[in-house]
Amino acid sequence: MACLERIAAENPRINALITVAREEALAQAVVLDAEARAGRFRSPLHGIPIALKDAIDTAGTPTTAGSALFESRVPAEDAHVVRRLRRAGAVILAKSNLSEFSLTATNATSHFGAVRNPWALDRVSGGSSGGSAAAVATRMCFGALGTDSGGSVRLPSAWCGVVGLKPTDGLVSNSGIIPSVAILDTCGPIARSVEDVAMLFGQMVGYDAMDIRSIDRPAEDYASSARQPVARLRIGIPRKGYFDDLDPQTARCVEEALRVIGKLAGGVKDVTVPPVMEFLDAFVNAAEIYSYHEKMLQRQADADRYMPGTRKVLQWCVGYLEDAAGGTAAGKLARYIQAVARLDSHRRTIDAAFTDFDVLALPTLKGSPPTLAEALQVEGADEAKVLVPIDNTLLFNVLGLPAVTVPCGFSSQGWPVGLMIGGPRFSEGRLLALASAYEQSTEWHERVPARAK
Repeated sequence: MACLERIAAENPRINALITVAREEALAQAVVLDAEARAGRFRSPLHGIPIALKDAIDTAGTPTTAGSALFESRVPAEDAHVVRRLRRAGAVILAKSNLSEFSLTATNATSHFGAVRNPWALDRVSGGSSGGSAAAVATRMCFGALGTDSGGSVRLPSAWCGVVGLKPTDGLVSNSGIIPSVAILDTCGPIARSVEDVAMLFGQMVGYDAMDIRSIDRPAEDYASSARQPVARLRIGIPRKGYFDDLDPQTARCVEEALRVIGKLAGGVKDVTVPPVMEFLDAFVNAAEIYSYHEKMLQRQADADRYMPGTRKVLQWCVGYLEDAAGGTAAGKLARYIQAVARLDSHRRTIDAAFTDFDVLALPTLKGSPPTLAEALQVEGADEAKVLVPIDNTLLFNVLGLPAVTVPCGFSSQGWPVGLMIGGPRFSEGRLLALASAYEQSTEWHERVPARAK
C-alpha cells in the first residue's frame, strides 16, 4: 500500500506512470504474503513492487509504447522477462511512461504527456525510459525495468539520480518487448542502489529460444558478484572524444568521482577508444527503425497519429534510406547486410581491446537536463538539432557491452550527475562491484528529491 499511496501523491506532478495495476498488484501481494507466512520465498524479489516500461508486454494490461497508435493495445501474453519476474515473486505495480516508441532521448514526446524530472519539474527526466527512472527516484516503486538502444536506461537514471544497468547484448530476452532499434535494444534494471539493481538483474537473465539474440550462459549470482574485491581493477579513461565539450558542472563531479575510484581500484590511466560511429553505419539504425514502422507509416490515418518528435525521427529514417546506396534496392540490401556483418565482427572481437585495462569509466552524459519547453520546441521543429548527445552511452549498445551508471554528484543547481562504468561482455558482476564500492564511499545515492523523502 505504501507504494500505491506514493503514486497517488507523486504521479500527478511527475507523470511517470501510464497505467497503475492497483487491483492486480494487491491480488498478487495477497498470494505472495501467504507464501511468505508459510516460509516459502521465491527469490530476493518476493513481494517487491516494480514498474515496467510501457514497451514491455503484460498479459491483460495495456502496453502502449507511449503512442496513440497503441493506446488500446492489450497483449495476450507477458514478455519473457515479465514471466521470469512473476515467477521470482515480483509484484508488477505499474507501466511507466516513455518517449513514444522509445525513439527520443528526453521523454518529452509521449502521447500521455511528458515525464518531469523529480529534481526540477521544469526539466526533462531523460529518455526513453524516463518514467521508470522518475518512478524509482520518487519512491513510487522499489525498482523498474527500462529498455536501452542508445542509452535509454542509463540516460534517465543519471538525470534522475538513480542506478541503471544496460546488460551485455543477449543476456536478457527481448521477446515481447516493442523494439526501438532492434539490433541495439537491451532490457535493463533501474533501482535506488547498486545492490538492488544486482538483485533485480539476477532474476531477469535467462535464455529464451524465441529470441534469436538470446545467449545461454551459466547462472550467476549478481548480488554476490557485486561484493567482489575491486582493488586490482585497472580503470581506463577514454578522454579523447568522450570527455569533449563537458559541461563544467558535470566535469567537476566526474573528475572527483574518478579520483575516488582511483583510490578504490588498482589504477587509472587514459586510454584511446575510437568514436562510436566508426563501429556503426547509420544506415543500420534507419533500416531497423523503419522496418517496424513501415506498415503504420503507409497508412495515412496511422501516420498522422505519431507525435511530432517521433514523426521527425521516422521521416529522417525514410529520407536517409531513400538517398543511401545509390537508390537501388539491391544496393540498399547489400549495404545493410555488409554493415550488420561488420557490426557483428566488432562485437565478437571487442573483448580483445581490454588488455591493459579492465573497465572504462566516463561521464554518462555531457551536460544537464534541458527544460521541457526547450525539448518540445526542438523535437517538434522542422530543423534537425541534437539536443542530447548520446555518443557516450551509444558506444556500449553498438558493441553489445554492459555498462552501469551510478550517481556521482550534483550540479550547483541541484541536478544529478551520473558516472558510467563499462566493460567487456559478461562483466556485469565486475562493473556492479566497482559501482557498489564507489557508492559505499560516497553519499550521492542517499539523496532523494525533496517531496520523495
